[in-house]
Amino acid sequence: MEVFEEFLSGIDDLQQRNRMEEVFAWIIKKFPNLTPVIKWNQPMFTDHGTYIIGFSVAKKHMSVAPERAAMERFSDEIVQAGYDHTKELMRIQWKHPIDFILLEKMIDFNILDKAGCSTFWR
Repeated sequence: MEVFEEFLSGIDDLQQRNRMEEVFAWIIKKFPNLTPVIKWNQPMFTDHGTYIIGFSVAKKHMSVAPERAAMERFSDEIVQAGYDHTKELMRIQWKHPIDFILLEKMIDFNILDKAGCSTFWR
């Protein structure tokens, strides 16, 4: 988790920082083969050098960006979870619970879908 320390220390709101730490710790435990990295000042996880999922922080929400293919694949479940979304990311309001099952499905999908990918982005 130390790769994210500087990013996390820049989050002034302690509850938001703790929430991000919770998500990162969960991913690190659940997917130990993923590599945590900071690129473009954003925390993300990669697999064999290809992007799997990334995060950013806003005043009212955390953004989760699993790339468009995963967003399209899970769009119905994103809506069912009550998350706002675009074609590229979903927004989890700080006051809403994190749907870790949905997050796991997105990460699993990207790992499998990008197994043969040799580029960072799709």
